[in-house]
Amino acid sequence: MKVITGKVISNKMQKTATVLVERMVIHPLYKKRYKKVRKFQVHDEIGVAVGKKVKFVASKPFSKTKKWKIIEVIETVKNVKKGKDKKWYN
Repeated sequence: MKVITGKVISNKMQKTATVLVERMVIHPLYKKRYKKVRKFQVHDEIGVAVGKKVKFVASKPFSKTKKWKIIEVIETVKNVKKGKDKKWYN
């Protein structure tokens, strides 16, 4: 069972949240560190808010794009930017 941690960036759909997962990768030749970003569509029965950090796990497919389920909320992020100038990747 694979457990992944990420930050909720959208919860506008019913029982679905978009979770952003960031990881640092080192380039094999140049040894520079850079950030890789991936978004997951996750089944949300809890009703988490935008900006919360969550743990989610692989599960049966709920739809074409939802194959993950939230198991717990870890923490709340304090400063969530609102408006058109927000950056979901920071």
